[in-house]
Amino acid sequence: MGLSVATHGFADALAFDEPELVGLDELRDHLRAINELMASEGLPPHHEPTVHGAATTRDRMGGVPYSFTHYLRRAYARACEEPDEPLEPVAEGEDPAHDAAVEDLSLTFECHLLCHSDCEGYYVPIDFDDVLFPDDELGLPGGMVGSSQALLRELVYVAPHLGIALDNGELSDSEIDSIHDENDPDSHPLWRERVTWLLYYEAARVSVANGTLITFG
Repeated sequence: MGLSVATHGFADALAFDEPELVGLDELRDHLRAINELMASEGLPPHHEPTVHGAATTRDRMGGVPYSFTHYLRRAYARACEEPDEPLEPVAEGEDPAHDAAVEDLSLTFECHLLCHSDCEGYYVPIDFDDVLFPDDELGLPGGMVGSSQALLRELVYVAPHLGIALDNGELSDSEIDSIHDENDPDSHPLWRERVTWLLYYEAARVSVANGTLITFG
């Protein structure tokens, strides 16, 4: 089992031959609930596209093991706590989820990368500062809703700490190839963080460009 991070879930469900098998009605309920949440926060409504947009993901994995998310979150928290210090990989036997920097930053409830379910839920392509916590009655999975724009900014911030080169926030195809070539600790000491970063970055980029939700599953 692993975490999948995707966009255009509603468009894909609409195009499926048997939409009931991919939970189309549930998605419609979630979209209504998201807009109730947006309205309650004084934010504009989200209009989920019914077809794919022009931007497409360049990530080739579609998902990572659940534990990899905690490696990326630790990297971001450490980069915020000690921005001038080199990022050290997680030591053998340590749990990145319980890193003190992660716990401290999570308590602010401001970080969209950290304050999100590990396995379900949404990021909305609407720019807002604080992570949103919907009431249980709305029935939204994950318990927290993040902003795709805020997530993208956080990913851009942590990129140089992971040795990922961006040009004005843009990621080159050659840099993507370099990350994809990594699949074990011998290739790069931060390979888990880097492949997870790429998955999240591409989802956030497509989400913002096409105005589509990021869906965890």
